[in-house]
Amino acid sequence: MTMPTQPHSEQSNDFTKLGLILPLLETLKQIGHKRPSEIQEQTIPQILDGKDVLIASQTGSGKTAAFVLPILQKISEYETDYNPKVLILEPTRELAMQTASVCRQLGRRLPLKTRVICGGVPKEQQVKSLSEGVDIIVATHGRLLDLVVQGQIILEDLKFLVLDEADRLLDEDFAESMNALVPYFPDYHPQTVFCSATLPAPVMALAQKVTRNPVRVEVAEETFTPKKIRQRALFVEKDQKIKIVSQLLDTVAGKIIIFVKTKNNVQDVFKILKKKSLHIETLHGDKTQAARSKSLDLFKKNEKSILITTDIASRGLDISDVDLVINMDMPTSPEIYVHRIGRTARAGKKGAAFSLITIEERLLLREIEKHIGFRIRITTEDALNQ
Repeated sequence: MTMPTQPHSEQSNDFTKLGLILPLLETLKQIGHKRPSEIQEQTIPQILDGKDVLIASQTGSGKTAAFVLPILQKISEYETDYNPKVLILEPTRELAMQTASVCRQLGRRLPLKTRVICGGVPKEQQVKSLSEGVDIIVATHGRLLDLVVQGQIILEDLKFLVLDEADRLLDEDFAESMNALVPYFPDYHPQTVFCSATLPAPVMALAQKVTRNPVRVEVAEETFTPKKIRQRALFVEKDQKIKIVSQLLDTVAGKIIIFVKTKNNVQDVFKILKKKSLHIETLHGDKTQAARSKSLDLFKKNEKSILITTDIASRGLDISDVDLVINMDMPTSPEIYVHRIGRTARAGKKGAAFSLITIEERLLLREIEKHIGFRIRITTEDALNQ
């Protein structure tokens, strides 16, 4: 499979040079998007030209709008029907809802209907929404397969297939769902967009299966520097972590995300910290979709709030104005560390990241430093308020 890489060109002054139609340009202007990001500038013309695209970029690059805008334009030529023209597969409910929100926001001047199909929401409610017509389905694979097999969703008219965050879709359940869905796809090859933050061999193997001669659009991972994120670490005993976190919360008045390993850790930390009379929300995979959405909304709206979460919030979620990220439990890889601390210092703002490290995790710290090309400052408990 040949994959020409789209060369980088000097960024356009605005979106008008990318071939977008007036309703989309007016919407972009209204919501304050004046210039395309690098990934948007490279991707939009390729999709408008009918090519499959392999997008390799990190969260925060403007990747979702890069594929949503040209897809909205191309399907606006069709009448709304009961069968979807676009299927966007996401790894989690939150990302599905977020991507659907982008579709609705950018397509507000077009007569298009977007529906979310995922677990955690009553099936009957989703089936009813589909009966009112649909252009775009944003789905997680489990619920999608369920409704396709039942005949509630017909995929034979698909014009576009998007696999978003594909490196997170490589589990056995997803592979089984995709194999089961294949007979329900159209006989022809829908134009396909494949997005992944990283491109290891298993991800590339999946890309080869679902795309045809894709143009590869790649934006280098953003370099994290002390100027953007103030990174510090403290060596601690495991049973001292909650005390240190409590001290850190006294030093920052703003939005704070605390990452822990498991859902049980989330609840344990919440029970202790809620005694401080702080606004605290929690997020983990066992919460219902309604509860997860409510927690995220409350965290976003409250200027001084804390979110205790597993890695479900480390990637993809659009959470702005986070002042501090605390790694109460260290991530399992340098890549996840980068995604976690990337929740802060977004949109050109400054932020801080603080990691609590046991002596057994010192080698992981070295791997992280090698990955980001930067030595993380080791501090002491006495210096926490400095």
